[in-house]
Amino acid sequence: MQQDRLWNEWHPVCKAEELLEDPKQVFVLGERVVIFRNDKGVHAFKDLCIHRGAALSLGKVKNGNLVCAYHAWEYNCAGACEKIPALPSGRAIPKKARATVYHCEEYLGLIWVNLGDDPAPLISFPEYSMEGYRTAICGPYEVKANAPRIIENFLDVSHLMFVHEGLLGDEDHAEVVDYKVEFADNRLITSKIPVYQPNPDGRSQGGYANYVYEILNPTTARFTKTTEGSDEELTILLAVNQEDHEQAKAFMLLTRNYDLDKPDEPFIEFQDTIFYQDLDIVQSQKPELLPLDLQAELHLKSDALTIAYRKWLNELGVENGTNPIQDEGGKKVTVK
Repeated sequence: MQQDRLWNEWHPVCKAEELLEDPKQVFVLGERVVIFRNDKGVHAFKDLCIHRGAALSLGKVKNGNLVCAYHAWEYNCAGACEKIPALPSGRAIPKKARATVYHCEEYLGLIWVNLGDDPAPLISFPEYSMEGYRTAICGPYEVKANAPRIIENFLDVSHLMFVHEGLLGDEDHAEVVDYKVEFADNRLITSKIPVYQPNPDGRSQGGYANYVYEILNPTTARFTKTTEGSDEELTILLAVNQEDHEQAKAFMLLTRNYDLDKPDEPFIEFQDTIFYQDLDIVQSQKPELLPLDLQAELHLKSDALTIAYRKWLNELGVENGTNPIQDEGGKKVTVK
């Protein structure tokens, strides 16, 4: 996959609790990556041994080093090969005997990988560590679609009344009021959007809620929902890893400031239900590449946020998972 803006973004690849003693193979933007853990933290390499091209993820971690399963070459966490068993004693290890190292962080209960040379900052999600809030990780969800399609569905208010009818919306309350979208602090954010919801989180407590959506980067978005007449607040962060063409993995962090003494499982199960209601819709959408040309599809005022998202993707030069606007010379042009 072509190297564009997404190569410098952070991509969630697995839950932190899933990375134990053995290395693990993941995919990011079409690249095969191995992640592993040692006493210095978490690390990510290109999943390829420089010797004969075997997958390093088939190996093991020994004394903090990643050991290839094929000929037991040992790579330290900086990517340098420290041991080649077949090499005669006293002979120097070739300088080219190195693994390709990527950026890797454990954050928000997930492992994140960045393939780029100029990594963007990790996203901010302050609710994760706030007193009086509790976070559950939902997913990962496997989706046969591109990340921008998944993000755009998450941002779409007017489908709640039909795809999630009886839960997140009601077809007799389908109108979406006009709302504002602003760019502030390097992200897009909406004004409050009121939505009537019969059963918004599985507790069968219906009523109006106010949504505020934010797009933090091309593959990460969130909303904060406040319930009218109460202090309850629910925040959901969606982070999508574009594994390959039309193949993505989505993670959700669900944070609430209520029912803190209740187990997370019912809230996770409810969110699973919501996500799988969306799945067939998202996987059915054509074209598979999100069209950034605003003339390609019909838009309404209720689509203001997704219109802003498409414009932003085009201005950022994001091409993975999108169909960017081209001029006659084949160059990307800016949407006005």
